Amino acid sequence: MARAWHDGGVTAPLTPPHQPHESSSSDDNLWQAPPAGPGPSWMYAHEVAKDEADSAAELRKDLRDSALILVCVTLMGLALGFLWLWLAPRVPLISNNEAVFLKDTEGEEAIGADGTFVLLAVGIGVLTAAAVFLFRRRGGIALVIALAVGGLLGSLLGWGVGVWFGPTTDVAARAREVGEGVTFDAYLELRAKGALLAWPVAAMLVHLGLTALFGPRDPEPEWLPEQ
Repeated sequence: MARAWHDGGVTAPLTPPHQPHESSSSDDNLWQAPPAGPGPSWMYAHEVAKDEADSAAELRKDLRDSALILVCVTLMGLALGFLWLWLAPRVPLISNNEAVFLKDTEGEEAIGADGTFVLLAVGIGVLTAAAVFLFRRRGGIALVIALAVGGLLGSLLGWGVGVWFGPTTDVAARAREVGEGVTFDAYLELRAKGALLAWPVAAMLVHLGLTALFGPRDPEPEWLPEQ
């Protein structure tokens, strides 16, 4: 504080005493803690956690549905096996007590058995694909994989059922049982092993086609008008 010397004495101070800055209170307010409550960062974290929880729940649902589809489609192999056993043409055999021969060497029954299996497998593949699409219209890679694997397992099951419940595979024992010159049926045999793929391939193609034609569409983006 400056002092003024006048006539050999000290006068009153020329400057007023120090006063607090008027903006100090406003400056202090600038450094106060942010208001309590949810802020932008909290809301963003909440939305992220909610999206992750929804994704996990959707994944669990897809896995449950896929497991159910896998089991149900595989069990349809029982129907394939019994239908194949019922509809497949029989291959007639005959024995002369020394060997077993085809009764009709020019017959096409063996090829007919493979063709019957393929046609039945394709038909059941179409039905299972339509049923899975009606069950879950949204599709999904897990459902398609379950449908394909179930179709392959169902084909194997159907093949096994047809052979197991069909004529015996011990041709020599059967020939001795029926006697010489008596016609009997050969066991069911799937010569073209590629027929096992008819069901899963047909099911996947039909399901993908139904999903592409009748499945839900993603919402189209909204275009903002240009300024």
